[in-house]
Amino acid sequence: MKEKLFEFIEKKYSVKPERLWRRFPGYEAFRHGDNQKWFALFMNVPKNKLGLDSSEEVYIVNLKMNDPFMADILVQQPGYFRGYHISRGNWISVLLDGTVEFEEICRWLEESYLATASKETRLKLRPPKDWLIPANPKYYDVQAAFEASDEINWKQGKGIKAGDTVFMYFGAPISAILYKCLVTETDIPFSFDNGEVRMSGIMKIKLLKRYDPHEFTFAVLGKDYGIFAVRGPRGIPKNLSEDLK
Repeated sequence: MKEKLFEFIEKKYSVKPERLWRRFPGYEAFRHGDNQKWFALFMNVPKNKLGLDSSEEVYIVNLKMNDPFMADILVQQPGYFRGYHISRGNWISVLLDGTVEFEEICRWLEESYLATASKETRLKLRPPKDWLIPANPKYYDVQAAFEASDEINWKQGKGIKAGDTVFMYFGAPISAILYKCLVTETDIPFSFDNGEVRMSGIMKIKLLKRYDPHEFTFAVLGKDYGIFAVRGPRGIPKNLSEDLK
């Protein structure tokens, strides 16, 4: 089981195991390359250290859960324990003697990788997200830009990545969502500052859909979806996301 998991980790995350403790040559950790935090710690320990009725040594892997509720559920199941020597922070220990199936352990390995990753890594790995972004017609004629081309440059919002969807909300006098766009490229260097608008980077967005200006108005956003201000990029409620699509 241990060798299979090593192969899975090395293939998926391109990292090698490290022996970090001279006193414990059997302990091997897999760490993130950027923040050096470990996401999987393999250990050989006597079973009685886990509360089992045997002094026989067994391999375990320590993993971190994002959700404390999930950690609480798992440790009530065979083969799962509170993190051995690292009980804080939702760590669990999983037996590698076949009690827990390989595919199930791989699932928790992936969760531990995300739970311990840097913000930059989590951003790269997270699934596509829907955003509501403001557009001020006083500063830029977006409607004319989309008449000329279905792909334009736009100020990049913090947290937005390629593959995300942005819905453009136009301020007064329109006060409504007009466009649905796909983010096709991010982190394009760009410097602009006219005293009112500042940009240090831009993204490319591709027009996917136009909306009737009377459909998703400011009044509707407040009344039906609880959105009372659009001052910067923000996530949107699930029901609005579904209705917009």
